[in-house]
Amino acid sequence: MIANQIIQSCITELKNISRVDFAVLDLDGTVLASTTDAIQPKPLSIRSFIDSQADSQVIGNEHLFRVTDDEVTTYVVIASGDSDTAYLMGRTAVSELSHLDIAYREKFDRNNFFQSLLMDNMLLVDIYNRAKKLHIDIEKRRVVYIIEQRNDRPDNNAIDIVRGLFTGASGDFVTAVNEREVILIKSLESSDGEEEMIKIGAMLVDMMNTEAMTSVRVAFGNPVGEIRELSKSYKEARMAMDVGKIFYAERNVMAYSALGIGRLIYQLPENLCTIFLHEIFGENIPDHMDEETLMTIDKFFENNLNVSETSRQLFVHRNTLVYRIEKLEKTTGLDIRKFDEALTLKIALMVISYLRYLHQEQ
Repeated sequence: MIANQIIQSCITELKNISRVDFAVLDLDGTVLASTTDAIQPKPLSIRSFIDSQADSQVIGNEHLFRVTDDEVTTYVVIASGDSDTAYLMGRTAVSELSHLDIAYREKFDRNNFFQSLLMDNMLLVDIYNRAKKLHIDIEKRRVVYIIEQRNDRPDNNAIDIVRGLFTGASGDFVTAVNEREVILIKSLESSDGEEEMIKIGAMLVDMMNTEAMTSVRVAFGNPVGEIRELSKSYKEARMAMDVGKIFYAERNVMAYSALGIGRLIYQLPENLCTIFLHEIFGENIPDHMDEETLMTIDKFFENNLNVSETSRQLFVHRNTLVYRIEKLEKTTGLDIRKFDEALTLKIALMVISYLRYLHQEQ
């Protein structure tokens, strides 16, 4: 159904053009919008008009018209004033409301279509038939973004803010699957690569921070060339969001193609992860490390196991860094100055983070 504010705006504009007063009623005779209090419809007269199946009817100086959808009456329009002008403008109001009804219904149908499509709740033949009916390009290149609000109290206006930037005119579509997440189905040019998609993600983060004053995390899947593949891009974006929160919490924008080894660990069963940790550490699995140790490890890995460069960036003496590394070796049994052992520790720490995430979710 059309919002009452939209109906009011429509008939007010028609009155400004024609000087004819209007009222729009539902099937119970309730006035949804009106340009004057002078029109006081009688419910019994409205019911009688609806039951008569006539397209129009004149009662005094008021012209009654029905708005239909597939021969089913949806609204009753009353135009009051000069006979010929009121009749003409009443017909115009019916035409306007009919087109608005179609547009709003199509918008609602599109929302249902994309939600069902993303959730894999449609047969292949239904996807193509409904896309054609809703005038949606089947072979357009697209990618799915998930915008998740980090706040404890999500902003309900988030979806409107995203819609304000990405409109249907460019082939984009915005929907939501829950109160915390907004889904953007973004149309892409053939030349748009991962760099452009990351820029779109960064723009979403900045826009939500500026417009809604809310912190968000954005994840996106791989682009797809056909509409039936959108659920695949959505699932990839969902995995990118989950993996990003576990292993790359410092990042605001996460691409599925950049998940690296985190994606592999995320798909491992919990018992296999536990066996791996026991093989590496025995019974002394390091469940928690202090910030200094974690920072040392991260910087050491960032600098490709280069002791001199890492000590320079940490603003510590080389011997101090060596001492920390040797202390870590005594705790874990791994010398991260050796590539194989550094890789083992890196994977082990990611597995620990993954198990901690699983236990928090339970």
